[in-house]
Amino acid sequence: MAIQEISCATAGQAVAVPLAAQSRAGVLTALFITGFGTFLGLYATQPLLPEFRHVFRASEVMVSLTVSAPILAVALLAPLVGLLADAVGRKRVIVAAMFGLTIPTALAGTAAGLTQIIVWRFMQGLFVPGIIAVAMAYISEESPRRLAGSTMAIYVTGTVVGGFSGRFIVGLIETHWGWRTAFFVLAAITLAAALITWRLLPRSTKFVRKRNAAAAFESMRAHLRNSQLLATCAVGFNVLFCMVAAFTYVNFYLADKPFYLGSAALGSIFGVYLIGAVITPVAGRILDRVGHRRALVGAVGISAAGMLLTTIHYVPAVIAGLTLEATGVFASQSASSSHVGKAAIEGRSSAAGIYVALYYLGGSMGSIIPGLLWKQAGWPGCVATIVCMQLVTLLIAHKLWHD
Repeated sequence: MAIQEISCATAGQAVAVPLAAQSRAGVLTALFITGFGTFLGLYATQPLLPEFRHVFRASEVMVSLTVSAPILAVALLAPLVGLLADAVGRKRVIVAAMFGLTIPTALAGTAAGLTQIIVWRFMQGLFVPGIIAVAMAYISEESPRRLAGSTMAIYVTGTVVGGFSGRFIVGLIETHWGWRTAFFVLAAITLAAALITWRLLPRSTKFVRKRNAAAAFESMRAHLRNSQLLATCAVGFNVLFCMVAAFTYVNFYLADKPFYLGSAALGSIFGVYLIGAVITPVAGRILDRVGHRRALVGAVGISAAGMLLTTIHYVPAVIAGLTLEATGVFASQSASSSHVGKAAIEGRSSAAGIYVALYYLGGSMGSIIPGLLWKQAGWPGCVATIVCMQLVTLLIAHKLWHD
């Protein structure tokens, strides 16, 4: 059972006591809110892409940089944040990063043009690794081994609900009050999430601080020789590549003929993410029961079937396909992210930092590469690219993962 240290005023010393069921519920709530607040704004410009294309008279690739910029920032900073968290601690980094995230989110609403939006979006991404990489390490260390998968699933569920909420809120507000107001609202909600996390998330009890940079970098070198960890990072790269590619370029697909959907309708399409809020906790229990590799293979198969279904020019069919894609992606994300803690014996923050860097580098590429093919191949080319990446994921898991 997890242990929480509380201050004993009468004895004048810290005493370790078991967390009560109510305290565990508070931890799970804090992790859910942490994931929610982090992902509320990360992909929030996706339903705005057709509007940005029109307002700024820019290409699909250029407006998609509002999605790829924060993702690229996450990829660049994640390894360094992992090293910092191994030296400083868990909760302190998570909470500071959440408060910092609110600033560029609000400033994006003041941007004078597309370039400034991209810059502020990049700044948003710089704060995100301090939350996600460290939260993964926190869960791996503080959760009982038999509950690690289901605890990670609660956090991932928070990211799912946050991801949907950000897109839905932005699409709805843009229709009535404009895209600038949408950024201000996202900043206010992110601030509230930061306050809740600061209040509810307990300090780490199993964290062992790396006292010097040499020890931290030695952990990093060990990770780069760990084939299990590198295979897990490769899976993560492919998982987010596929998700970002699908949910970025489907907006152009549905905004153009024969669909002609507006921002509010596009934001509502992301309601398929809510299936992830239901599936992910179930996926966590499946992970604990059947193992990571089997769960990943099944999840990727579901995603691939969903992508093929979206090629039918019928909105309900596209929604059904995106639902299958989201279901498979969130189950795959739970499998790959929780496998990091299993693959890394020590230095889990730096291991999570490497994973997050490759994961989000995949997402950044997923928002750019299909755009380079869009003029020639359109949505069918995007689907073909995603399915090929999913096949590579299956091959990596089959050959290199061990439960």
